[in-house]
Amino acid sequence: MALRLMDDRHVRQDQSVRARPNMWRKKVFPYLCLAPTVILMAVLIVYPLLNAMEYSFTNANDGNIERHIGVITIPATYKFVGLQNFINILAGKAYSISFGTLLLQTVLWVVVSVVFHFIIGLGLALLLNRHIRFRGVYRAAMMIPWAMPQYVTAFGWSFILNQNYGIINQVLLAIGRSPIPWTLDVGWARFALLGVNIWLGFPFYVVTLLGGLQNIPVELSEAAVIDGAGFWQRLRYIIAPLLRPVASLTVLLDIIWTFNFFSIIYFITRGAPNGGTDTITSFAYENPIQSHFFGLGSAYAMLILIILLIITVLYVRLLRIQKGVE
Repeated sequence: MALRLMDDRHVRQDQSVRARPNMWRKKVFPYLCLAPTVILMAVLIVYPLLNAMEYSFTNANDGNIERHIGVITIPATYKFVGLQNFINILAGKAYSISFGTLLLQTVLWVVVSVVFHFIIGLGLALLLNRHIRFRGVYRAAMMIPWAMPQYVTAFGWSFILNQNYGIINQVLLAIGRSPIPWTLDVGWARFALLGVNIWLGFPFYVVTLLGGLQNIPVELSEAAVIDGAGFWQRLRYIIAPLLRPVASLTVLLDIIWTFNFFSIIYFITRGAPNGGTDTITSFAYENPIQSHFFGLGSAYAMLILIILLIITVLYVRLLRIQKGVE
């Protein structure tokens, strides 16, 4: 009896010793793996965000922030101004163009871009999901706009759309037509910027939506075809519901990226004419940030962050409501 009890104790001790490494692997090791990423995000995102939040309530500029000249340190002399930066922006006192006008132009920029990104991307994804010749070549060719660095693309299009020596206007002059005032007319300028941005953004939709389409069981479409369902019926009742999770995330990411995207605007029109092609992000970069009004620029950044958070929350809620209805 005593020997049996001793054996049971040894078995329990062995099990507890074996359980400790397993418990460490399950509970501690994952956090150790995540730690470098969390630290990097804190350094690259959280600290700048807190710094911008602090500046947004001050009159900080390049003349009153802390500066270092050799071994001499000039202390910061900027002052706390409360909500004055936000009031000046929202009331239209900061610049001649009002915040409401910029917000309206930004909404137009985002909505038109995202709608065309989705329509073109979905159409091409449906086409590439079929067994067509040279499908790999087409996929590779469509990745070129998305794979190229944005600034290289922006510089390239700025030369193509140049008023005096751009390729398009040179061709128009050669055939006896008048050149297009790409940066002088607000309508043409918006058309050009939207065209370039749509050209840049649709490959992202092709990649993500094509991946979603390839995960839809082929048997469902084949069964629907046998039952006499046409293309639009299959798109509505089979493809759309199964593709919705991927499409929803893609649209949300595109809204955020397009809202913050300004390199095309900056390099092609710089907001011309008279701020008619500016978005909130491009205007904030061109004016307070480049003029080194860090307090005002940070206030713009905080407003952009708040707007994007509101859009994200409303979008996610709308998706949940639609899912609940269905």
